[in-house]
Amino acid sequence: MVQVFPFKAIRPEASLAEKVAELPYDVVNSQEAAAFAQGNPYSYFHIDRSEIDLPGIDPYDPQVYQKAAENLASFQEEGWLIQETAPAYYLYELTMAGRSQTGLVACTSIDDYVAGKIKKHEFTRPEKEIDRINHILACDANTSPIFLSYRQPAAVKEAIDAWQAEHAPIYDFVSYHEVQHRVWLIDDPALVASFAQQFQAVDALYIADGHHRTESAVKVGLQKRADGQSSQESDRFLAILFPENELAIWEYNRVLRVPVPDTFFEQAAQHFTIRETTRKKPAQRGSIHLYLNHAWWELTIKPEAVPQDAVGQLDVSLLQQYVLADIFAIQDVRTDKRIDFVGGIRGPEELERLVDSGEWTLAFSMYPTQMADLLAVADAGEIMPPKSTWFEPKLLSGLFLHDLETN
Repeated sequence: MVQVFPFKAIRPEASLAEKVAELPYDVVNSQEAAAFAQGNPYSYFHIDRSEIDLPGIDPYDPQVYQKAAENLASFQEEGWLIQETAPAYYLYELTMAGRSQTGLVACTSIDDYVAGKIKKHEFTRPEKEIDRINHILACDANTSPIFLSYRQPAAVKEAIDAWQAEHAPIYDFVSYHEVQHRVWLIDDPALVASFAQQFQAVDALYIADGHHRTESAVKVGLQKRADGQSSQESDRFLAILFPENELAIWEYNRVLRVPVPDTFFEQAAQHFTIRETTRKKPAQRGSIHLYLNHAWWELTIKPEAVPQDAVGQLDVSLLQQYVLADIFAIQDVRTDKRIDFVGGIRGPEELERLVDSGEWTLAFSMYPTQMADLLAVADAGEIMPPKSTWFEPKLLSGLFLHDLETN
């Protein structure tokens, strides 16, 4: 079983939700955050990317985290963010292009993560963990939710569906990429109490997005325990739990800045069948599309070249092993400056633009990793290659904060 807990959320005053809510801090850079927040004093980027209020400063300077804490306090003093007086759950529904997904907003247990009941599928980078650790400590709050998934019991779905049908949302607005965001407050004591029991039927939770936020939140909680400064809330962290069958993973594409050897196609043909194509996106698993010299090529993996393990058979793994490593000697894609990653929301046209501009040499358009792959890898205790998944729509930050209550 896993544990879920209600909490006293810090959240926007109802009329300001659309103005406060912003994209996650880690999908924009400082310049983009500043542009989005321009002219909007309510923008959550003033808290989540507070360097925008300190022009020219290093985003990891200690002053940035202090500014985040000051801005959070100011938002609360102004009444732009309010805190519940009693613990509650929330439902967060996102609808994009006619498809909806509904998550339960709750707190989860750092002990469940330590025990392996909250499963990961990616490694993290220490410098990114340190950034969020500093942000959490300065604000004394989980300032961004972690995107979790689970195999949803029928009783949980029935309770969620009934609440949505019978109650009006507290937030309802359309934001980035024409995504509709709706939030319901669950404050009925009986239903609040029942969720803890219903989640006893859930064996595990899975990190869909937010590995760095998870590691950081857990490490803060464990450090507070070690220092004798822990509280009930610092033993928990903020998460939004979505059923795995409602989620959509988009492709996570690659661009390279490398010399292309004359023998490239000959080398690739050892493991792939290659043909020129007019299609820009793969139509099925095992197919990778390459953009090079203003032309698209389809690379289809040969069956005998596919490993049998859960990680090795992923398209991103096949590309990594047979092309990035074998041909271009790119071993660690997390640190190698010759490779970058482009979320599928930008489309293959962005790959063409990046290559045609001369900024990058070639691009790979990937078929999306599937949720079944993510669960299988996590259940096996294995790790996917970096940047294997891109989830859309993105959960907006600023709608929910979790107060650690350790001041």
